[in-house]
Amino acid sequence: MFRLATSSLAKRGVSRSSTGARSWAVPSVSSSFHSSAPRQEEEKKDNAAIVEASSSSGGLSPLYAIPIGVAVAVPILEFQWFIPNEETLLASTFLGFCVIAYTQGGEMMANMFKEEANDILKAQNDAEENVISKLEEAVEYMKLTENIVDDYQNVMELTETSYVKLNTSGAIKPQHLLKDQMEKILGMVATEENNAYEKAKITMMEDATAAVNARFTASKELKKAATTAAISKLMGNNAGGGGDPVQAQFVAYFAEQAKAAKASDDGSELSESRRTTLSKMNAIADNEEMYFRFDLDTGKPKLVL
Repeated sequence: MFRLATSSLAKRGVSRSSTGARSWAVPSVSSSFHSSAPRQEEEKKDNAAIVEASSSSGGLSPLYAIPIGVAVAVPILEFQWFIPNEETLLASTFLGFCVIAYTQGGEMMANMFKEEANDILKAQNDAEENVISKLEEAVEYMKLTENIVDDYQNVMELTETSYVKLNTSGAIKPQHLLKDQMEKILGMVATEENNAYEKAKITMMEDATAAVNARFTASKELKKAATTAAISKLMGNNAGGGGDPVQAQFVAYFAEQAKAAKASDDGSELSESRRTTLSKMNAIADNEEMYFRFDLDTGKPKLVL
């Protein structure tokens, strides 16, 4: 009976102490960082429950719960109605830590989580801005390439037209190139013939001069005639002789050379000279990649593909 009464009294004391502690405990600082509507409604409900509990307690002050709790705790522990162990100690320590952390460091932890949340939100906003900018660039690019099919079609038509014109000009261009090459090679042939003519003329004059000098050196009559003709020209008297003996000797030499050349001419020298000239022209045509080459036997040009 005594045990039952004591247990009932302890339960009532614990109940009063809990309600009293809730009424005079240090105000929670959760309102400083929990500003959501559901949390405020829960706090209002808790306050209403505390008011109802205090009104139903018979008007006693909640401070009576402290001595009553101490008085009840002594027999409970003395008679071992409640045996504390290591689990109880661990639970009480953990609850105390939670209460202290919530009341003393709650605002700091809330600010820490808010800063982290703000950083995450900022990073997410930056990422979204980048995605939006990329999408806007893609939209602008799609607007620019909206008529890409028509542009490609126009390019293809222009390409076909250009190919037709190039083919037309390509059929005419070789003709102009061949004409320019023929004019160039004919000019080279004329230059080569002129050089050969000048060379032959110089050689002939040198041979004629040497031959006439040899004749005058060997013949006293020619020397006397040349001296007499020279004196007559100096004196202005042309009646004393039958003309210029030097000129007559040159004429005689050329006549003899012409007669000898006509007698010994078999065409081999001219043919050899022509082959030499044509060989030079073929070398030039091959070096400049001309469209033709000369036949060394006939001298006719032949197209080279």
